[in-house]
Amino acid sequence: MARLKDKYLSEIVPALEQKFGYKNINEVPKLDKIVINMGLGNCKDNPKALDAAVADLAIISGQKPLVTKAKKSVANFKLREGMNVGAKVTLRNDRMYYFADKVMSIALPRVRDFRGVSGKAFDGRGNYSLGIREQLIFPEIEYDKVEQVRGMEIIFVTTAKTDEEAKELLRLMGMPFAQ
Repeated sequence: MARLKDKYLSEIVPALEQKFGYKNINEVPKLDKIVINMGLGNCKDNPKALDAAVADLAIISGQKPLVTKAKKSVANFKLREGMNVGAKVTLRNDRMYYFADKVMSIALPRVRDFRGVSGKAFDGRGNYSLGIREQLIFPEIEYDKVEQVRGMEIIFVTTAKTDEEAKELLRLMGMPFAQ
């Protein structure tokens, strides 16, 4: 069992039940899935850059990414319908907990001048979005083999009904929110 999942079941669930007064165990918010999205709009001319980005995302997440395609043509961006514009991975169950633990305890502290993540990036329904500017903060990425620094969005999807519940859940899991 993942370390974070064990911590969730033994420590976080009782703490959330006490703070919010849940009467049923199924009311307690939990992490539903983590979606990692990498926009690759600049890779439309260079297919090798797309392959490198997909390989980096596969190494980071431990799962093969889905290459996303453009839904519409946009002349201003020289974009045609069906062109590759990004890659995404949806993590669930144990992989999700391993990745969340890695992000919170290993990757985020490696960010330069890190003072914590913003506590305002909730969507109103209990989901949290985290933007990362470079993939180099993950220990699996070899610095010398990186052709281009790319950012990504990580979305923590929870079953919480409010942002306050989701923030408390993520805080107890170890998310380093700024003061």
